Amino acid sequence: RGGMVRCCSVYEDNRGIIFVIKKGDMGAAIGRRGSNINRVNKSVGKQIEIVEYSEDVKEFLDNLFQPAAIKNVMVVNKNNKRLAYVEVANKDKGIAIGRDGRNILKAKMLAQRHHGIDDIIIQ
Repeated sequence: RGGMVRCCSVYEDNRGIIFVIKKGDMGAAIGRRGSNINRVNKSVGKQIEIVEYSEDVKEFLDNLFQPAAIKNVMVVNKNNKRLAYVEVANKDKGIAIGRDGRNILKAKMLAQRHHGIDDIIIQ
């Protein structure tokens, strides 16, 4: 049995699918030697990404930016907006942002959907 899926999103450019799974279900979602994720990948023909959910916004943001090393996350309310300042190790800023900004856009979309974060600022 695979992990429990909380939500599923398709990238804007339709190149892949992101599954947000229940906390603790990462191993089950991936499967032995990647069997579950590979099966889904073959059936949909798109890149598959799995992110573990957390009720804690800081932990969820840390999960979203893996494998980038997150030093600190600070969530503030400013001008009626909920902002997350994410401090990333200098060597990992490129990973956090991603090619053409894909990783930061993914993180913003999922943080808005699951925790009401209006914007993420990488520091």
